[in-house]
Amino acid sequence: MPSDKAISDAYLYLLGRLLVLRQQRLDVEEGFRWNQLVHRKPGGVVWPNPNLDVAYSEAWVVIAANDPLRVTVPEIRGRYYTVQFLNGWGETVANINERVFPDHPHGEFAVCLKGSSPSLPAGVQRVEVPVTAMRVLLRVQLGADWAGAESLQHQFEFRSAGLAVPPVVPPTPMFELRALPGVEAFDSALAALDSEADINPGMEQLQAGTRALALAVRDPAQRQRVDAAVRTRAMDDLHKAMAVLGHGEVRNHWVLPSTSGVYGDDWLVRTLINYGGIWANTPQEVVYYKGMVDNEGQPLNGDHAYRMTFTRDQRPENFATFFWSVIAVDAVERRVLPNPLKRYLLNPESGVASGPDGSLTLTFGDQPPAGEPPSNWLPTPKGTPYSLTFRFYRARGAVADRCYFPPPLLRA
Repeated sequence: MPSDKAISDAYLYLLGRLLVLRQQRLDVEEGFRWNQLVHRKPGGVVWPNPNLDVAYSEAWVVIAANDPLRVTVPEIRGRYYTVQFLNGWGETVANINERVFPDHPHGEFAVCLKGSSPSLPAGVQRVEVPVTAMRVLLRVQLGADWAGAESLQHQFEFRSAGLAVPPVVPPTPMFELRALPGVEAFDSALAALDSEADINPGMEQLQAGTRALALAVRDPAQRQRVDAAVRTRAMDDLHKAMAVLGHGEVRNHWVLPSTSGVYGDDWLVRTLINYGGIWANTPQEVVYYKGMVDNEGQPLNGDHAYRMTFTRDQRPENFATFFWSVIAVDAVERRVLPNPLKRYLLNPESGVASGPDGSLTLTFGDQPPAGEPPSNWLPTPKGTPYSLTFRFYRARGAVADRCYFPPPLLRA
């Protein structure tokens, strides 16, 4: 019988795939149809980790060697946009935008299976992907012109010949993020692994161990032992790893993950990001910092007020080609914190005010802080444990170089 550590590793590895399948099943229940974009109304907050900086659309798409996905991208200038494609493990396999295709930033694209040779009309930009079924997130920066962003959002188009056969979504356990599955996760392990290859190298040993456990738990005695190891060792490993996002760097009590969007052999970070904020993009598109504790190492909670001050040189706009934002979500379900102002994040459009010396102070608490600009305040209701996520879109300078960290959160 494998050790508790081996059971924990297999469980956490498998969990990364199960989290994607869980979201896929939720999307199917919501009414998603293959190769059809679902346009979200800007400002919606009814799902975990909403991205309130952008108008975004979503889809599940399927392609075949003789049936690529045709994508129409409108001309967009001076505004962030991307069409992100992810596989069934949460790995980003392509982005369509002006960074990736500077000579063809808009117009017609064809998302083609790697190695295929479909006939494409002149002027269509080929985009190669290694898988046939993908999740898509389309983002258009809202900025100060929400109507303009929404108009652009609806000008994107997806088309296919309808020759590709959609995959069957394997039956896997449905669960809440606050109540992860135990040994029953392994009951669907073979279906989960067989339905989507892990494109990253070096996963063979983990895959073999996970498959072996899927067979072992059919024996009642083995099943009991595996369940005990999952509910103790694996859950403990998960919570410890979440505190630093696996192998993340910590400064000023902010965590910078070692990577996002594309994970290589770092399967643990992939699982943690799928658990804490599914569909992350690559660092070339956005850099994420996670704030879970204050400057004394205590978990953030709406019972306390916090402030963070950027000097003139530290101001976040210095390090984002497009924009920055900070959002608060509850510590378990990752949903925004209800408040009378319906203010769920701070960003350049919040009207944040500078200090006389050019500094910027942001505040978080149940009540607006005395002597601070109300525009710089993010309401965090009493009694609510939460975390903060800083985003830098198309990072530059010290953020792109991974040597910048936001200032610490000081308890007021």
